[in-house]
Amino acid sequence: MNSFFCSDATRQLGEEVIGSATDYQTYILVECPLPWMTNAFSSKWIPHNLQILVEEVNKTKLPVRFLLIANDYTHKAEHTTLLIYQKQIGLSSGYIKHEFKLSNIDQVASVVKQWLWGKTPDSEIETHITRDILICTHGSYDKCCARYGNPFYFYAQDTITNLSLENVRVWRSSHFGGHRFAPTAIDLPEGRYYGQLNENSFQVILTRTGDIQNLKSVYRGWGILHPALQVLERDLMLSQGWNWFNYKVAGKILEQSLDNNTLLGELTFATKSDSIYTYQARLIKDHSKTLNLKSSCNATQSSVVVKYAVADLCLVAENVLTLSK
Repeated sequence: MNSFFCSDATRQLGEEVIGSATDYQTYILVECPLPWMTNAFSSKWIPHNLQILVEEVNKTKLPVRFLLIANDYTHKAEHTTLLIYQKQIGLSSGYIKHEFKLSNIDQVASVVKQWLWGKTPDSEIETHITRDILICTHGSYDKCCARYGNPFYFYAQDTITNLSLENVRVWRSSHFGGHRFAPTAIDLPEGRYYGQLNENSFQVILTRTGDIQNLKSVYRGWGILHPALQVLERDLMLSQGWNWFNYKVAGKILEQSLDNNTLLGELTFATKSDSIYTYQARLIKDHSKTLNLKSSCNATQSSVVVKYAVADLCLVAENVLTLSK
């Protein structure tokens, strides 16, 4: 029996988690009872029309991520929750949530089709929920998500209850990448990814209090940005403090070398007081942190995971928007 656990190996190697968030335009989250198969949308509760739709969308290579979600009430709920998170355009604080309450999972495919065709389905509802935290517990995909994700899901639920955070939901989720950082999470609607979570770091993420430097070891990056830019955003976040979470951000890669070892990145952010700052920096392959490792428990061979370092950071523009009185 294979006794290799990718999450344990990653911790032993000291791999940095930053730069491992995935950039999707749309998340489509479908509530579905467990158990889930390795290929989540082949699970027994998934209707055929939804399987076909997921296959068709995946073939188009659209930046859309389908995930299954569940909580402790899913198996006895008399309705199916469908969440669609759509990335904001331009200066952004993340994603916009659209929530649908459907009488059963068979209705999901038709609602998603309407959405993808640009129509507004009429089953959308308003709720008091302002944050959905997904924790990967997809053990049939990678055993680290069962070993570390499952216990952490229960801890996360208890913590949210104990802190009386009635506007926060926590969900089990199917695989969204980075299981070598288990337990791993996505915090929506922002779309920030976290990994190697523990009790202390999770409380810091939930409450945004305490030393922001505690995020450095668990912050995988902001999923609205290119992976190399995630390092720059992390550094700015750590220097700006908790106010950073109230800012809107946009980033782009201006230049990149043919070997991808050097990139020129730009990050613009708007503060609450409508000041807009633009920073540029060189993002250089960090040979000391770039590792050769097995990225999952089932990997048969190692692969190179490139890490970037920020160099020559400079402020290139500063504007204050003044509203005429």
